[in-house]
Amino acid sequence: MTPAGDTAFALIEALPLAVAMRKWLWLYPIVEIAHIVGFVTLVGSVAMLDLRLLGLSRSISVTALSRHTLSWTLGALLIVVPSGLLMFTAHATDFVSNDAFLAKMTLLMLAGANALWFRVGPYQSVAAWDSGAQAPAAARISAALSLLLWIAVISCGRLLAYV
Repeated sequence: MTPAGDTAFALIEALPLAVAMRKWLWLYPIVEIAHIVGFVTLVGSVAMLDLRLLGLSRSISVTALSRHTLSWTLGALLIVVPSGLLMFTAHATDFVSNDAFLAKMTLLMLAGANALWFRVGPYQSVAAWDSGAQAPAAARISAALSLLLWIAVISCGRLLAYV
């Protein structure tokens, strides 16, 4: 880390909210619980669509399931992002030097890129395989990759405390 980078992260940790996250006994655990509830909801909603794309519950319309789970995913992001940022502010200098954190952030970006690729790629032809049919190989690969990436994100999040 450069001295300027160290200073920037130290400034983040000096923010009043970051100080409160470290000082108030219950604030960090409450924010962390919110983060966990958020990512359970997020990953759960994503996993439901991924499992459908992989062939489970073919009688359920992919379009209908996608529309339903997308609202849960977006709602969960409204919890996960702010709570994650709050936890980051409390220990910014520690997190940016933690390999598990860096891996988690990289995996999150890959999961987001995979979701975007799915939406602009395979999902564009969903009318042909919406219900009762097997999703095309590209959609199934994206779904399998999504599940693996989210498992890895969760794993890295848990490893933060141990590495």
